[in-house]
Amino acid sequence: MFLRSLASCRGAFYFGLVCFNSSITLLLLAFKSVIMHPQFLKQGSVIGITCPSGHVPAGRVAYATEVLQRWGFKVKHGKTIGTGSFYFSGTDAERLADLQAMIDDLEVDAILMGRGGYGMSRIIDGLDFTAFLQKPKWICGFSDIVVMLSHVQARYFLPAIHSPMCGAFKPETEQEPYLKSLHDALTGKPMVYNAPPSLYNREGDATGILTGGNLSILAHLTGSASEVDTEDKILFIEDIDEHLYHIDRLLLNLKRAGKLDHLKGLIVGDFTDMKDTERPFGQTLQEIIWDKVKEYHYPVCFNFPCGHDTINYALTLGVEHQLIVTEYGGELRLVR
Repeated sequence: MFLRSLASCRGAFYFGLVCFNSSITLLLLAFKSVIMHPQFLKQGSVIGITCPSGHVPAGRVAYATEVLQRWGFKVKHGKTIGTGSFYFSGTDAERLADLQAMIDDLEVDAILMGRGGYGMSRIIDGLDFTAFLQKPKWICGFSDIVVMLSHVQARYFLPAIHSPMCGAFKPETEQEPYLKSLHDALTGKPMVYNAPPSLYNREGDATGILTGGNLSILAHLTGSASEVDTEDKILFIEDIDEHLYHIDRLLLNLKRAGKLDHLKGLIVGDFTDMKDTERPFGQTLQEIIWDKVKEYHYPVCFNFPCGHDTINYALTLGVEHQLIVTEYGGELRLVR
């Protein structure tokens, strides 16, 4: 009798635990479905510049600062601008402290990274996002910075801006639409992008949250706390200076992890300076990508003007977009 009562109590406990966990799960899903985002910038808003990855010359940041000020923003410089520790802009501890200071600074409304390269993965797990959640701010950058862009989406369901960094700010580019797209993204203006047609496009119309970034980084993040969530999303990919066989391997990594199975759409940006081996791989870049997604039915858009090339439009990741692909090319439109 005692054992039967004990079993009954234990069953009631587990039932209650399951119900509690289910309620928490539903709350998290409900929270996740409501897209929060930082405040859009206005005249006088503050942009912080820090370099959490590779070294960047101070002069490169100086011209970017001038342009941002002409846009009407105030600029705060971190301590890692122009400094260096071998490949990096500073030691792991120095880069972590500088980025943490920007995150914690309540005056800073957006953080523009000086450059990418490599280094964010070495410090991302040491960051404290308590102040960031109290006052979310726009994180801007691409390449290696996709580690942080993906992290704030995966862990906190907050959007971030895949954007040009300080090296893109030059006298000859200041008036270019792709550079001004960063200003438009930061200030909440409507965003519409067009891509020329491609033989490898798959026509269709899809709406979903945009995510993604550098292909090498996305594959690198698989299985980590910063792993990209692609389910029911429009995925954007780009890369630079890779062998074709490596692109094949990176895409297979995403495919085996289920990252290509349930997309709303795929956007293929610039794959710059691709290389082949002495014995040819046997497929072009476009063929390699198409081979991984040909079995699905979602729209696919090649030739998108974003990535490691001169023309690099800013994309607001973590918010809803509409992708339309026709025989005339692709159109991506931010949905407000």
